[in-house]
Amino acid sequence: ADARPDARTDAGPDGGTGTPPSCAPRGQGMTNCGADGGESCCTSLEVTGGTYSRTYTYEGGIPTGLSYPAKVSSFRLDKYEVTVGRFRQFVLDNAPAPGKGAGKHTYLNSGQGLLNSAPSGGSEPGWSTADQSYVQPTDTNLMCFGSTWTTLAGVFENDPINCVNWYEAYAFCIWDGGFLPSEAEWEYAAAGGSDERQYPWGSTDAGVSKVYAIYNCDFGPAVGDAGCYSANNIAPVGTATAGEGRWGQLDLAGNVWEWTLDQTAVYTTNCVDCAYFGNGSDRELRGGGFQDMALSALLPPTRNPGHPPDGGTSSHGFRCARAP
Repeated sequence: ADARPDARTDAGPDGGTGTPPSCAPRGQGMTNCGADGGESCCTSLEVTGGTYSRTYTYEGGIPTGLSYPAKVSSFRLDKYEVTVGRFRQFVLDNAPAPGKGAGKHTYLNSGQGLLNSAPSGGSEPGWSTADQSYVQPTDTNLMCFGSTWTTLAGVFENDPINCVNWYEAYAFCIWDGGFLPSEAEWEYAAAGGSDERQYPWGSTDAGVSKVYAIYNCDFGPAVGDAGCYSANNIAPVGTATAGEGRWGQLDLAGNVWEWTLDQTAVYTTNCVDCAYFGNGSDRELRGGGFQDMALSALLPPTRNPGHPPDGGTSSHGFRCARAP
């Protein structure tokens, strides 16, 4: 059953109310999301905490092979992927540098944030001032092949921003009053928590109707088996309305892969409000993208091989999480 509390359209940096800066100016890609175009693109919905298995497969309509359980405390996760219109406000504000240690889940573990599941132990480090040099959202850097970014506001303001690197995604979420979700938090929301769903919306095959997920190059110009690489093949956020997850988030499968906080690692332990901060460099992406041909990429337990944090592609976007 759905366990969706009332939505908070506006989410302040301390978990209170107040319009996030990315939607404050109002306009395209900021206040015209949703099926009727009248919802804030910054809508953030509470995900009720619980325990789920980070690894499972589906056989005969039920999850099997459940392993590596994780406990996730309640948090809020934005309903929509970050749009071009929202990211534009960050660029116009000169992509301000977060303070040292910013972006932690400070409401957890007496202010320490998430626990580190790497052997080194410890807790969430937050933003490193050394990382600011990688935050360079210029026209040149944002216009990778298939980019949704345009120098001036244009037709893609409601599309998810892509071609952003991990540092830029993290810095944006901090500036916008939130943080990047941990991999466990992101997967928990996509799996419907203890429902451990086959897809974020349930077990219905997505098919090619584009109502559950934007994938398989089925949106935009027909390209057949040649692949799709144009921004025209990426849908405005929330287009696949039937793909709504248990707590109301959209596009948890398809459209663009989403950056998460964690470094890429093999699961070796159980998890309690944890993330992996080890010696690796690649960061984990989740959710599948518009170019993915197989439904398997849309399964909540399906993990991306990881990607260098200083690079972004047309398939890479993100959404922010917030304190409950």
